Amino acid sequence: MDDYSQFKATYFTECDELLADAEVQLAALDDGSDDPEILHAIFRAVHSIKAGAGAFKFTRLTEFSHQFEALLDRMRDGRITVTEEGVALLFRAADTLSAMVEAARTETPLEDDFGQDLLTEIAAMAGSETAPAPASGPVAAEEQTAPSANDPAEQVTPIYRLVFSPKAEMFKHANEPLLLVRELKTLGTLTAEPDISHLPPLAKLDAEEAYLSWTFTLQSDCPLEEIEEVFEFVTEDCDLSITLLPAGDAEKQGISRENGAQSAAAPSGQEQQKQEEDEASSVAPANIPTAAPASPAKTAKATTIRVDLDRVDRLVNMVGELVITQSMLSQQTSTLPTDHYPNMVRGLEELALHTRELQESVMAIRMQPVKSVFSRMPRLVRDLSAKLDKKVKLITKGENTEVDKTVIEEISDPITHMIRNSLDHGLERPEERLALDKTEEGTITLSAEHRGGRIVITISDDGRGINREAVLTRARERGLIADGATLSEDEIDNLVFAPGFSTAEKVTDISGRGVGMDVVRRNIQALGGRVSIHSTPGHGSRFTMTLPLTLAVMDGMIVQLGADKYVIPIPSILESFRPAPQAIKRLPTGQTLVHVRGDYIPLCPLGRIFRCDEAETDPAKALVVLVESEQFGAVGIIVDTLLGQQQVVIKSLEGNYKPVLGISSATILGNGKVAPILDIETLYQLSQAHLRRETRPAPPPPVAPTPAPPPSSNPEPPTFAG
Repeated sequence: MDDYSQFKATYFTECDELLADAEVQLAALDDGSDDPEILHAIFRAVHSIKAGAGAFKFTRLTEFSHQFEALLDRMRDGRITVTEEGVALLFRAADTLSAMVEAARTETPLEDDFGQDLLTEIAAMAGSETAPAPASGPVAAEEQTAPSANDPAEQVTPIYRLVFSPKAEMFKHANEPLLLVRELKTLGTLTAEPDISHLPPLAKLDAEEAYLSWTFTLQSDCPLEEIEEVFEFVTEDCDLSITLLPAGDAEKQGISRENGAQSAAAPSGQEQQKQEEDEASSVAPANIPTAAPASPAKTAKATTIRVDLDRVDRLVNMVGELVITQSMLSQQTSTLPTDHYPNMVRGLEELALHTRELQESVMAIRMQPVKSVFSRMPRLVRDLSAKLDKKVKLITKGENTEVDKTVIEEISDPITHMIRNSLDHGLERPEERLALDKTEEGTITLSAEHRGGRIVITISDDGRGINREAVLTRARERGLIADGATLSEDEIDNLVFAPGFSTAEKVTDISGRGVGMDVVRRNIQALGGRVSIHSTPGHGSRFTMTLPLTLAVMDGMIVQLGADKYVIPIPSILESFRPAPQAIKRLPTGQTLVHVRGDYIPLCPLGRIFRCDEAETDPAKALVVLVESEQFGAVGIIVDTLLGQQQVVIKSLEGNYKPVLGISSATILGNGKVAPILDIETLYQLSQAHLRRETRPAPPPPVAPTPAPPPSSNPEPPTFAG
């Protein structure tokens, strides 16, 4: 096994984060932002990827990232103007860099010419840079060493002298000087001279101490800032000075400024001492610092660690089992007299408190902002809008809204598909929009927010909306609805989620590829979520996804229904009450309503839905739990009684049994029995379906057969068909 496999895994994880951040910054740059920090951030990302690639000897990745970094460096210091063409080149370079990182991760060999065309474009753009403005004030360093007017012009390459002395802390922080030297070598021609004067005898050697130091001579066109960046992560763990050598001192050391070769041996000790004295007494050029010592300020200590998700999952499962055990203990000891066992009761109360705090802390570990998903969408919109010849602007809101990592991993594909759908079917072409008195640039808005203990993600556009006539026609063609059926506008809009449904006239590589919106809905429902659509013809459509914040633990209200117990999610509950008889109204359709502060709320008889004959069906004798659904608004659920609030561990019903309508998942109660967790959205639909069955006109009674005449005395023989 590779001895560095663990460090490589960490490096590739960091590469994923750096590339994702670079995508966000590139999207901001593409939007026309002139914030100089954007280019700095992209440069730092590419530089960090290059540094790690050099450490692990990923040669081609190092070479490409170095050229990419050089282009970014020229852009950020103003030597190259950032244009639309330049941003497009940066996007393509980021794609190539990502592909090279993935190839290094999977140890997949690249073709010999992979990325060469792009490197040629990068070199061409870097070669078109404008010359920097001449330095004002004191004479610049290049002017001090430039040849006279009578001498032939020659290219002067700066030569730097670096004195590098690591401290013991560098090794304690797992930093390796050799990796820094390799990185330094990529910047130009490098020679090194070690100093072993502080090395003690072997018997007195301390393996955790640092005794060696080095003096490097680097001939490079790179700016001083780029050389300093090699050591940016160890500035507190070393003594470092960087000096630009004047031409005379460079020649004393036998260094040719034309080719960087060191033609003479290193100077002797006396010459070296004299050279150091001369450099200390000389005045450096005004615009080049003579040294870059480590900052005296202490850097902040790392406040984060990386942990495998599998370990976090095991921790979450263990906490879930602990919650169940604590619930069992509380239920089994609930009948104990408090005055006889005060310490036990107090201990159980503290256990319940600590268990809840532990559960909340562990779940917080898994919570991540949806930014990791949202950050991929600007690039998607940019590429598809160019392919479709449409002008589209993406607006994102609520990127820092946090949700369980498991949920984040599952919502990426549905969001991607819905945005592709909006781009392809929803938004018009620029000329069409102008003809409709719209701006030629369409807008897609992607937002996330917490609402009622759930996360709500909305994808909206200002396009043409849903053509309901076309949807109805296609639905009838496919036999999804009866010819004479009358549907509401919302019901027509939601036909787009029917399996295999599409109004596309032709199949493209953007949509209509056999993965319809029914797959989107099914994937979201598998997470215990819901998706709905609202459309206004001519003005656009809005898709709304409602998802649980976590798939592990939740707060629930335990309710009794006959001999059975069910769980209603606390975030969905508005209130509970026993209505007065006069507040109950019954419609001719059979629907029962309850009057609450001026509004009439439909009621769902839970006992009838789940065929519990023992359950109370009269709302005035039972209890009504008022819940809020995303699709239908407020709904009242009729239950026998409330048993109390409890933290419950969510168990997948589909994974352990099979899907059940009206039930989203299940949990284990304190008595060890399974209790279903109600699905608020489908409960109302089930109650309406049950109501339609109850109020359906009964078939006419069968017609009584005509009595046979009395037998005659001379009956005719029966006839048989031949």
